[in-house]
Amino acid sequence: MVEELLSAAAGVGIAAAVYVGAAARVVKQYERGVVFRFGRLMGEVRRPGFTMIVPVVDRLHKVNLQIVTMPVPAQEGITRDNVTVRVDAVVYFKVVDAAEALVRVEDYKFAVSQMAQTSLRSIIGKSDLDDLLSNREKLNQGLELMLDSPAIGWGVQIDRVEIKDVSLPETMKRSMARQAEADRERRARVINADAELQASKKLAEAAHQMADAPSALQLRLLQTVMAVAAEKNSTLVLPIPVELLRFLERAGQPPTAPASPLPEPPAAPAPPLLRDGGLPPMAPEAPPGPAPEALPGEPGGPAAPEPPLAAADPEGRQEP
Repeated sequence: MVEELLSAAAGVGIAAAVYVGAAARVVKQYERGVVFRFGRLMGEVRRPGFTMIVPVVDRLHKVNLQIVTMPVPAQEGITRDNVTVRVDAVVYFKVVDAAEALVRVEDYKFAVSQMAQTSLRSIIGKSDLDDLLSNREKLNQGLELMLDSPAIGWGVQIDRVEIKDVSLPETMKRSMARQAEADRERRARVINADAELQASKKLAEAAHQMADAPSALQLRLLQTVMAVAAEKNSTLVLPIPVELLRFLERAGQPPTAPASPLPEPPAAPAPPLLRDGGLPPMAPEAPPGPAPEALPGEPGGPAAPEPPLAAADPEGRQEP
């Protein structure tokens, strides 16, 4: 009798152990358990930790609540300005309602992936190439809104959407490179022209200052000579400034009083005009005749007679 009781107790213990082993479940911290009993959803979602279900009757599905990183395959499309590009992106999402994620959609990961590809193609067609290259924050926000609207009904929350890369054709890359090179060359020329303008203004001011003080030009020349003379591997040709020569020329001339201005000769009276506006007839020129004889003492004339010598007086006086 005792042996039968012991055997029955052992059988019950074994059955209980088997039942516990079949019904015991462990839900991790980042998971939630959804129980279906005979295919019907049980209202309570199992929290993390140890939980029990009815074997053979209940089915426990664990849903991961961690953020899922899903790469979106590269999508090829034509932008609004008719440029063919390939764009790939990445989507970060997580499940916020485990029961909805299992009941409302068959495979929420595949659904989010397909929706992300479709939304990415739509964004490519609505955007310009410059927006895809430089204004990605705005496009990321648009993608997030397009994905988040249907995903809320699936128990999924879109955390973030990022455009990773934009692939351009080689011809477009070369065209953009030429455009960037031309723009940089234009800016370089503008900067050089501005520098020349500023330098010319400064040189003009320096020239005015040196014109007021000619010695400043000499000092500047000496400074240039000193700067060149520091390098001993060059031949120095020293020019002489014109201002120095003028200064030496003024220093060698004696000071002269300012000459009084001579009166201008009176202008000859204009010939009278006739009534018809013409000039009166001019007097005929005299015929050439013999040249007048030169007077004594003039150039070309006979020599002037010498005065008579005075007679000498024996007493030393002179008589006229």
